[in-house]
Amino acid sequence: MKAIVIKNGRGDADSLFISDSEPLPEPLTAGTALVKVSAFALNRMDILQREGLYPLPPHAPSILGVEFSGVVEALFPSDMSQFAVGDAVFGLAVGGAYAQFIKCDIRLLTKYPAHDPKIELSFLAAAGVPEVWYTATQALLYIAEIHKNSNNVKNILIHAGASGVGIAALQIARSVLGPDAKLFATVGSDKKVKALQELVPCTAINYNTQSFVDEILKATDNKGADVIVDFIGQAYFQKNIDTVALDGRIVMLSLMSGAIAEKVNVGTILRKRCRIEGSTLRSRSVSYQSEIKKLFEEYSLPKLLQGKFVNPVDSVFKYTDIIKAHKYMESNVSMGKIICVVDDTLQTAA
Repeated sequence: MKAIVIKNGRGDADSLFISDSEPLPEPLTAGTALVKVSAFALNRMDILQREGLYPLPPHAPSILGVEFSGVVEALFPSDMSQFAVGDAVFGLAVGGAYAQFIKCDIRLLTKYPAHDPKIELSFLAAAGVPEVWYTATQALLYIAEIHKNSNNVKNILIHAGASGVGIAALQIARSVLGPDAKLFATVGSDKKVKALQELVPCTAINYNTQSFVDEILKATDNKGADVIVDFIGQAYFQKNIDTVALDGRIVMLSLMSGAIAEKVNVGTILRKRCRIEGSTLRSRSVSYQSEIKKLFEEYSLPKLLQGKFVNPVDSVFKYTDIIKAHKYMESNVSMGKIICVVDDTLQTAA
């Protein structure tokens, strides 16, 4: 099969190339499916993995890509009751989506209702759903449990608000907490401020020109944010502690600015009684990921299919233009998902 690989195993975007001699990901075992990939989405971890800076789970393939849409090509005989060959699906994988075929656990596949004319979520956009929406679901529903604590959660801050995860998290929070909740998001430009506020009712803060600490404390009468979802790491660690409310929760999902935070006032953590929890998704067990998937299917999937939630696609590339796609992601100007199309008929339809 054809797949996108990295010359010498790591490098910059120009090191990516298409190999036409990669082995099919077989054999199938009970609980797995072979899917013919129609499209896959890019994620920040792909860039880190390409650069050799992402510690891969032991069972992850070297081929990049963790989310995709496609068509079931083959199934282990005992699994035929859940899926059928020819089913349109989208799903999460530990890796390997930058290819014509992928082997994945059926517990992480979701059927796509391809023949339902009322569906608002395109098959193209579905390729960028799993990683984004599972991550947002994990942060807000599984860790912060805002659906179980909605009476006490009034203010939420989502960093990287214009990212795919940020946009998903804002929509989940608004749906669960209602119109009276105050939602804040940090973004990197005034253009993104305007675009995000038009997409999801929230207060978007340009971190290059404003202090999110000051803005949120002012807007909440110095109470702060009950829940903070952070991808930035060390540069925001103290600021998050200064912003979080009494008995609040900080959920850390990535370390884009680095891992070592110095001169942190840990006394504020005690005084505010805040809970700080870090988590990952890719390195988790399939059983854990499938629990997240169940929450996603309960709270978000119906709204995505009905068009009440949106999974915006910023741009679409042919998979043969993967170098351009990676460089575009590195430019940090995108808002929403970057999708690469493997199936030419899907690109024409899109």
